[in-house]
Amino acid sequence: ASHTHDAITEAAQLMKEAVDDIMVTLNEAASEVGMVGGMVDSIAEAMSKLDGGTPPDPEGTFVDYQTTVVKYSKAIAVTAQEMMTKSVTNPEELGGLASQMTSDYGHLALQGRMAAATAEPEEIGFQIRTRVQELGHGCIFLVQKAGALQICPTDSYTKRELIECARAVTEKVSLVLSALQAGNKGTQACITAASAVSGIIADLDTTIMFATAGTLNAENNESFADHRENILKTAKALVEDTKLLVSGAASSQDKLAQAAQSSANTITQLAEVVKLGAASLGSDDPETQVVLINAIKDVAKALSDLIGATKGAASKPADDPSMYQLKGAAKVMVTNVTSLLKTVKAVEDEATRGTRALEATTEYIKQELTVFQSSEVPEKTSSPEESIRMTKGITMATAKAVAAGNSCRQEDVIATANLSRKAVADMLTACKQASYHPDVSDEVRERALRFGTECTLGYLELLEHVLLILQKPTPELKHQLASFSKRVAGAVTELIQSAEAMKGTEWVDPEDPTVIAETELLGAAASIEAAAKKLEQLKPRAKPKQADETLDFEEQILEAAKSIAAATSALVKSASAAQRELVAQGKVGAIPANAADDGQWSQGLISAARMVAAATSNLCEAANASVQGHASEEKLISSAKQVAASTAQLLVACKVKADHDSEAMRRLQAAGNAVKRASDNLVRAAQKAAFGKAEDDDVVVKTKFVGGIAQIIAAQEEMLKKERELEEARKKLAQIRQQQYKFLPTELREDEG
Repeated sequence: ASHTHDAITEAAQLMKEAVDDIMVTLNEAASEVGMVGGMVDSIAEAMSKLDGGTPPDPEGTFVDYQTTVVKYSKAIAVTAQEMMTKSVTNPEELGGLASQMTSDYGHLALQGRMAAATAEPEEIGFQIRTRVQELGHGCIFLVQKAGALQICPTDSYTKRELIECARAVTEKVSLVLSALQAGNKGTQACITAASAVSGIIADLDTTIMFATAGTLNAENNESFADHRENILKTAKALVEDTKLLVSGAASSQDKLAQAAQSSANTITQLAEVVKLGAASLGSDDPETQVVLINAIKDVAKALSDLIGATKGAASKPADDPSMYQLKGAAKVMVTNVTSLLKTVKAVEDEATRGTRALEATTEYIKQELTVFQSSEVPEKTSSPEESIRMTKGITMATAKAVAAGNSCRQEDVIATANLSRKAVADMLTACKQASYHPDVSDEVRERALRFGTECTLGYLELLEHVLLILQKPTPELKHQLASFSKRVAGAVTELIQSAEAMKGTEWVDPEDPTVIAETELLGAAASIEAAAKKLEQLKPRAKPKQADETLDFEEQILEAAKSIAAATSALVKSASAAQRELVAQGKVGAIPANAADDGQWSQGLISAARMVAAATSNLCEAANASVQGHASEEKLISSAKQVAASTAQLLVACKVKADHDSEAMRRLQAAGNAVKRASDNLVRAAQKAAFGKAEDDDVVVKTKFVGGIAQIIAAQEEMLKKERELEEARKKLAQIRQQQYKFLPTELREDEG
């Protein structure tokens, strides 16, 4: 019957998901004991489908499939890198990584087949299929070595083989990416540029947290005027790159690639000079620092959207819908760059600084609301309680906005602008993610989205009214603030009720975690100290001395990692002292009416401390693997940056309720600065090591006669050594086969003759 079709479709989908979950669980369970046959079969089956008959009709363009193939290719490369590290530190975890690689390759082969089918000319498609198949062979060898190493975790020979296989997989991934790039050089450059901009946005988020915590200071006695002209000049260069990027969508792939690379380089330079400018303002004015960094962050987000729109519109006709999307993204980009320029000019003018910050926040909220109202489904979902929790930020921001409207003080307005930006963005994100939860009905989803929009529009009207008061501060206008705030409060109430409707019957109130904050902080400190002791036992690899060697980068890396471990240990202990001080003062846990607030504060403190401990542990593991040659400097740099980001979050979490002038908070700030300095030192050392490695990889041929003979002798010596090792390996293999031959049944042996 027709009315059962939907139920049957839903049941079939649930059945498929359940079977997929069972397969993943079985693969992981089997891999834990070294049984990887099922994974190898899965990869081989995916490879066979690459050439299996006529592919289905494509549902997207080459660019769409190219983007997905790049994503899964990079995921495989990351997993291979992780397997190299775990082979040394935790071989028992290789099974899960092998299962993940198998799953990623299955998706890669499927999307790679469609990318090959839609690529032009056909030679490019053939090359893509070939490269993806070669990658499949590499994945099979790596998975097999992972299984063998799990059976015998101490076998150094198998470890070396696994590391070689992992490096081969990484090389084959680069070949897949180069084949894709040959198919569409411009769009591939857009993907790379978008990835770079995403990293810049994450770095700016970390910088904002340091500024909020009051620890963003210039290293030299610089003034903002020293950086102003450089910021303006770089921003204007970015505008020119934006024009080239938009025009590149309709031109050749080479021009599009040049525009994408140039825009990524320029935004990197602009972010750096703005960060220097913000630091020169000094930590005495953190709100203005945050305003400036938010302005460049808005530009970076707009550029990311513009690059995505350019990639989607590449080679499309002028009347294609993607072209209209490109024009809209370009307009937002110009608006945000203009806003940055206005903010830079207003930073040194105390009379207009707050007004400019509020104008920029209003524009930002409008852009976030446009994203919220779009039909695009969020990548992940969240719980209804998360949506409810985020409404508290709107309530606090509303009170702050009313107070700023009444006082008309520029510092109050700046603080309102910064708080409003975060509160509204968090609320919109949580509301949309909760409303798209699979268990939420269409009716409840529509209601939640409607009141999320209503709340945002009401808050925008409140901010615009505050702007009006700043221009004309009359008692009548100030009196009207109450009515605007009531509209926001009404929308918040409706939003909470819609979130309550999402919860169903499984909602339970979390326990107040205030009492366990001390234990968690001390546990994090113990974890960091254990990691530090592990670092103390590490020594750089023994290696032959090279000519003109002046720096030992591995010793620098180890020392910097040890400094970070010591600094984070002091940091978490300082956070624990600050928490005890607050409890003793009665600011936490003493007033029953504030129990919910105390619980959220303590939970944030616990989460931040755990992140610091986890980031430090990952850093120690990466340093261990790096000095043994099993991990890249890029992973070490990423680990150090994660330590800095988690440190900033811990500082912010402690600062919420702490007395800024207390001795405990001063020690905490000093500890945070020490972590940041140590992280920067490690990043610099790792970058130097990467640069040195690049230089070492090049063979320098000496032109002098004597030096040239020495090089020839050294090369011949290395060749003879390799040949001898090969001969020894052959003899070892022959002996193994002879031993196996003795145990074969007589009827299975070959005739002696």
